[in-house]
Amino acid sequence: MGRKIFISYKYGDTNVQQLDNIIGTRVRDYVDKLQTLIDEHDHINKGELDGQSLADFEDDRIASHLRDKIYDSSITIVLVSKNMKNPFTPERDQWIPWEISYSLKEHSRDGRVSLSNAILAVVIPDEYGSYDFFISDNTCQYCHCRTLHTNFLFGILRENMFNIKTPTYTDCNNHLYVKPMVGHGSYVYSVKWTDFIGAINLNLDIVTGINGNIDAYNIVKVVN
Repeated sequence: MGRKIFISYKYGDTNVQQLDNIIGTRVRDYVDKLQTLIDEHDHINKGELDGQSLADFEDDRIASHLRDKIYDSSITIVLVSKNMKNPFTPERDQWIPWEISYSLKEHSRDGRVSLSNAILAVVIPDEYGSYDFFISDNTCQYCHCRTLHTNFLFGILRENMFNIKTPTYTDCNNHLYVKPMVGHGSYVYSVKWTDFIGAINLNLDIVTGINGNIDAYNIVKVVN
């Protein structure tokens, strides 16, 4: 049985690595590529209404639109790109925070309840082919851990990272690092595009497993 996947992304962000010789590659081109790579039994539904402004919709239409698109999905993939967020527009007036919010909320319809989706953050390389705007590898010479630069993210995405309720700590060269007692420390799991497309089902299974342990995390479901 196939999985139903919702993809949240910034339609027109062009600060991404060129893909398949497409001049002026946008994040939307990565979505199209992803559709060719996802298992044929899985179903994809896309967000952001092909780049239409949120200002064009009344609140009730936004809610109805997102419920219809997200209701029967079980996984939401958020494509994290360098300019996914417009810093000059309130987050409440941008699509991605609302798409994440509705992915995390439970919805009832015809006596059936749609539970919170698993969330996977797939990081798109920037125009220089780098992921350093979000993921820096081997930032510690001792434990070779990676650093996630979450400050530029939407609040609802950032707040659902490093949010396990009962973290433990490890001492690495006199620096304390948070580690989960079991599994993963973040409800939203992050992976580079190249690593994702090399092991799509594995990564989808990882976030499905995290979702199965959702009570271990402090989940934020509202857009501020």
